[in-house]
Amino acid sequence: MGKATGFKEFDRENLSYAPVEERVLNFKEFYQLPEDMSTQGARCMDCGIPFCHNGCPVHNIIPDWNDLVYKHQWREALDVLHSTNNFPEFTGRICPAPCEEACTVNLIGDAVSIKNIELAIIEKGFENGWVTPEIADVKTGKKVAVVGSGPAGLACAQQLARAGHDVVVFEKENRAGGLMRYGIPNFKFDKAVIDRRLAQMEAEGVEFRVNQHIGVDIPAKSLLNEFDAVALTGGAEAPRDLPIEGRDLNGIHFAMELLRKNTKRVLGDTIPDDEWISAKDKHVVVIGGGDTGSDCIGTSNRHGAASVTQIEIMPAPSESVDKLLTWPNWPMKMRTSTSQEEGCERDFAIVSKRFVGEHGKVTALECARVDWAQDENGRWNMKEIEGSEFTLQADFVLLAMGFLHPVHEGMLEELAVEKDARGNVAANTSDYQSSLEKVFSAGDMRSGQSLVVRAINEGRQCARAIDTYLMGSSGLPNV
Repeated sequence: MGKATGFKEFDRENLSYAPVEERVLNFKEFYQLPEDMSTQGARCMDCGIPFCHNGCPVHNIIPDWNDLVYKHQWREALDVLHSTNNFPEFTGRICPAPCEEACTVNLIGDAVSIKNIELAIIEKGFENGWVTPEIADVKTGKKVAVVGSGPAGLACAQQLARAGHDVVVFEKENRAGGLMRYGIPNFKFDKAVIDRRLAQMEAEGVEFRVNQHIGVDIPAKSLLNEFDAVALTGGAEAPRDLPIEGRDLNGIHFAMELLRKNTKRVLGDTIPDDEWISAKDKHVVVIGGGDTGSDCIGTSNRHGAASVTQIEIMPAPSESVDKLLTWPNWPMKMRTSTSQEEGCERDFAIVSKRFVGEHGKVTALECARVDWAQDENGRWNMKEIEGSEFTLQADFVLLAMGFLHPVHEGMLEELAVEKDARGNVAANTSDYQSSLEKVFSAGDMRSGQSLVVRAINEGRQCARAIDTYLMGSSGLPNV
């Protein structure tokens, strides 16, 4: 695929970014694609077995569209890309790109810039008016409710509408997009990108009902009477808490409280002063080293934080890995996000011991260092290092330690669907059906916290399962 010797002739080109001192002044996207992505497409080698397929959760046909980009056949590349991924403009921005870790070229050098090529294809598609509504020729008369408008819900809804069903998407927030809209800052993912895709979906017949919280504003069981099938595609929104002394002090917030309110304000919503939270002039401590913690860092710096410190309970990953041992799997290695590059202190193998405060407000966090070791069964155990206690100045603390499972109160309790051992809606990946007749589930609500790209794949698969349930068979793709 591509040019047979391209991976030898051409170097990988990455995104270029606006200078830190400029980009932290606003919440705008700050990346720029290389000018000639066709050269990057040429780097895709004829490797025989394209391991990138296995690395990609939506099974993108990567070598094919790399080859088409190399040949400047962008419209054809877009068709191949859309055949497996409804929203490449989402994944092209925020996917961690496991496909690139699985790339064969990655064994000997720098992987093909698959994610950037994907983004270039879809953006060229929108620029040239190639992304148009795909309206079903025949309507089935079947009605499907999709609860949750994140990537799983949107993918499920779009596929079902294209199969001819009448689809209504319910969203509890004031705009569709779910945690993809309100959990990811605009500087990483401009929400106009979501809006232009929603316009396509509405033209295809998908109806969006926002400000409708199923199980709170609307009885969940009413959907069973109104619709022929129901897809539960909400997020895993129950956050992991930190129940240590001083947790009730003011100034300690779950990460999503900051991210949701900040994005709403960026999008033009009015947040009352008594509800607004800001990192301006604060000494911020972010507890949690994942993507959500990174988003908190970028947001805090844009607020004008006095300092930002990020701590993680796990040990620091290695700076490099032996690709012969890890390839084609996703390796655990030190990664630095653009937000972390903008300014923060990072520390690892740290346990939070106690929040300290004055006059009911947090002022510091007492910590200790820990050591990790494996027992005879291979399990990792943590042990506090004696005498390693220290204190961090903290008047604004953000808990970004991940999510446990979907919120049980409301919809899930009312429906009384069975849950798995981790508290997610119990449904398999063959028919995606829950314990309730005609109720299906996909995405984080079924699998637990995961990636946008995996949610898109589950939404597509769930749509095929629902279509089969309603019609006896399905013409929707099985990938």
